[in-house]
Amino acid sequence: MKFSIERAVLLKAVAQAQSVVERRNTIPILANVLIEAEGDSVQFRATDLDIEVVDRAPAKVERAGATTVAAVTLNEIVRKLPDGALVTLTEDGASGRLTIEAGRSNFSLATLPKEDFPVMASSEYAANFSAAAPVLRRLFDKSKFAISTEETRYYLNGVYMHVADADGGKVLRCVATDGHRLARIDADLPDGASEMAGVIVPRKTVGELRKLLDDDDMQIAVSVSETKIRFATPDITLTSKVIDGTFPDYTRVIPMGNTRRLEVDAAEFARAVDRVATVSSERSRAVKLALDEDRLVLSVNAPDSGAAEEELAVAYGDERLEIGFNAKYLLEIASQVDRENAVFMFNSSGDPTLMREGNDTSAVYVVMPMRV
Repeated sequence: MKFSIERAVLLKAVAQAQSVVERRNTIPILANVLIEAEGDSVQFRATDLDIEVVDRAPAKVERAGATTVAAVTLNEIVRKLPDGALVTLTEDGASGRLTIEAGRSNFSLATLPKEDFPVMASSEYAANFSAAAPVLRRLFDKSKFAISTEETRYYLNGVYMHVADADGGKVLRCVATDGHRLARIDADLPDGASEMAGVIVPRKTVGELRKLLDDDDMQIAVSVSETKIRFATPDITLTSKVIDGTFPDYTRVIPMGNTRRLEVDAAEFARAVDRVATVSSERSRAVKLALDEDRLVLSVNAPDSGAAEEELAVAYGDERLEIGFNAKYLLEIASQVDRENAVFMFNSSGDPTLMREGNDTSAVYVVMPMRV
């Protein structure tokens, strides 16, 4: 195998592949990327047995062939090569080595046979549709902060993507929760998605998918089966197993009867929470909200470290309310707001609080209060 490729093109493909590779694994071949050169392009394939990414890149192929090489090492080498370099990769089957040449630099890496590389079994996808990159980016970016990191409740370790009923008809919905906060984000239902089974997309897959969604003009082809989900652009295909479990009935958690309405400048609110939380104890990070007519006082009282208080002018016309929250949860939810104002709907100091962006109900957040 022998081909030449631009350094920037090679770096993009190898960086995507090596991020899927598990740093610590007991199967040596899983640390490698499978390189397949044929025609006028090269494929880079990496897997951790749960996710598989295939990146195609244009190259000048002199001799077709395939081999596997350490993904992280290859990425480090390419990253350190000068911009604009033309990189030539040559594999000599007899020596079991891959040579990387660029200008005066020359590297030789050990390879493993391509036959040992595991390829993810193909799946029959029941639903196929395409969605614009900004739509998918919004669905996953606004929900991923609420993914649980508790391994015991593994079915919460991802984003639940499904078709749901909303006021205006059916929508494509992403939900994530860890029991303390919840994010529910809706988008218009794409053609062909109505038959889609609800699937839980794992946290790592959500992170890898984000790299495919940077180009605003890109259409992403999405295929879903009961066990796998695939996202594809013309150059990259990301296939992942989905979490085998049942996502809980999140609709029971979303409060419908909260009537106390607070409207506040989202950025100003986030900055104020961040400031007063500086003195909160690391363990609880509790911040208290005291609401009165058009006035919000944020306060923290940590006996061992100090106290802080800040007042904000807000729109609030209900009876006085005092409620406590984990500062980290408040900050994460406030930072999701794209519009100027965040609207909080309260019931009492012990009930879940609802937050949305202005009057937009396509993105709804729930946060549980804490005693302060």
